[in-house]
Amino acid sequence: MDLLNTLVDKGLRRETPTRAEALAVLATTDDELLDVVAAAGKVRRHWFGRRVKLNYLVNLKSGLCPEDCSYCSQRLGSKADILKYTWLKPDEASQAAAAGLAGGAKRVCLVASGRGPTDRDVDRVSDTIKAIKEQNEDVEVCACLGLLSDGQAERLREAGADAYNHNLNTSESTYGEITTTHTYADRVDTVRKAHAAGLSACSGLIAGMGETDEDLVDVVFSLRELDPDSVPVNFLIPFEGTPLAEEWNLTPQRCLRILAMARFVCPDVEVRIAGGREVHLRTMQPLALHLANSIFLGDYLTSEGQAGKADLEMIADAGFEVEGAGEVTLPEHRAGGGRGCHAGGGACGSHDGAEAGCGSHEGGGCGSHEGGGCGSHEGGGVCGTAPASAPAPAASADEPRPGLVAVRRRGAGTDLAPNA
Repeated sequence: MDLLNTLVDKGLRRETPTRAEALAVLATTDDELLDVVAAAGKVRRHWFGRRVKLNYLVNLKSGLCPEDCSYCSQRLGSKADILKYTWLKPDEASQAAAAGLAGGAKRVCLVASGRGPTDRDVDRVSDTIKAIKEQNEDVEVCACLGLLSDGQAERLREAGADAYNHNLNTSESTYGEITTTHTYADRVDTVRKAHAAGLSACSGLIAGMGETDEDLVDVVFSLRELDPDSVPVNFLIPFEGTPLAEEWNLTPQRCLRILAMARFVCPDVEVRIAGGREVHLRTMQPLALHLANSIFLGDYLTSEGQAGKADLEMIADAGFEVEGAGEVTLPEHRAGGGRGCHAGGGACGSHDGAEAGCGSHEGGGCGSHEGGGCGSHEGGGVCGTAPASAPAPAASADEPRPGLVAVRRRGAGTDLAPNA
């Protein structure tokens, strides 16, 4: 297939594909899907080998966000039955982070709902960063706190933060359709503030909100122009109680095409599968590891993810290996650029697709949040899956499947052990 050969050649040279080529990837047929995955996989392996970086979310402050992002369970007016709590203390956040690090995560993503932090909030998060780093010297810490004011990124960097996440989420032309309380330009400004402060910038998107192929290409090309070290790709979790609760537009095949397109356009950056992978990729998650080199371990901000043990087994079974704390995530030409990833030069980390947190989103100003995945529970399977003796009936791709979404009830903000 001439298109794929061209895209592989461009990816190995770090050359930007044309918009037409990116759109053509999204327009490929199911019969061509494995060829697309194989081609994008060559680019992924060239820059990142077979390593998979694990990231772990800690939701420092959950719910009650004043922003109106339609995709977020923490948004203003949300009726989603999520956990709601104010700021975790530094020792509580450090304990929560320890669970993910014990499971193999090398980056901790600290997320808080809200439009953006006050100076007092920055002090709180700075104390938390210091507490985590005192216990885990080599850990990378990414903050995701929403829109930044002047000087705040520098203060986070001084406290030891390695990265900052704030997602663009969708194309500039359609941004006003999902959020009215802040603008696309506000988000771009925050990513630039992080860059200017020497933090590793992390910024991504959410797919599945009813956008067109053109919207997806627009936002990925905009991300390439901003040049973040990490691009989280979130898949909308249609949370009951939010305006997008009925938006079940994704199939596993479309998710793979979106990840492949992101890899071709951003060949040498950390592409992270963020919120919603369990819900939308389902049994095809292992194929996505050939496209992305980073995932979240365990639960997300307000929703459950696949069991951490199941994630580790999936990575090993697919022939990949967990990236160690001493390994540098990014290729040498990026890691050596003074991008603020002290602990290993990694990229930023995110959140979720609808949920995730740091690179993720969900919510709003926070830029973070939600989306998350679903269920893991004991068996590591998708939440809402019926037991083997009573298989669930098949559902079409666009049919609402709220049973796949499980609200997080453990870990940060609770007395129950996390799913790490």
